[in-house]
Amino acid sequence: MSGFVRVAKAADFADPAKTTVEVDETMVVLFHVNGKFYCLDDVCTHDGGPLGEGQLCGHVITCPRHGAQFDIRTGEVLKLPATSPTRAHEVKVEGEDVYVQINQD
Repeated sequence: MSGFVRVAKAADFADPAKTTVEVDETMVVLFHVNGKFYCLDDVCTHDGGPLGEGQLCGHVITCPRHGAQFDIRTGEVLKLPATSPTRAHEVKVEGEDVYVQINQD
């Protein structure tokens, strides 16, 4: 893996917003909420559902399949049926660009 990868221009995002992107062969969801960027795996840990297709409300993403909820800042599970967190990734903004580094844990 190659460390931080440029994924977008910060100005291309409304606030709030979310988009699915591929980083180092991993599908992730990039979120822009209250002026900050966050990134999670695009996978619900309950059944592999696409979190990027879910509803974003504040710092909470809801899986469109069965309603599991996750905190976009940490990947922590907030509502069943998921019981395991989804992986969160580091995001940084330099100049006009947004970068993501895939967390290997």
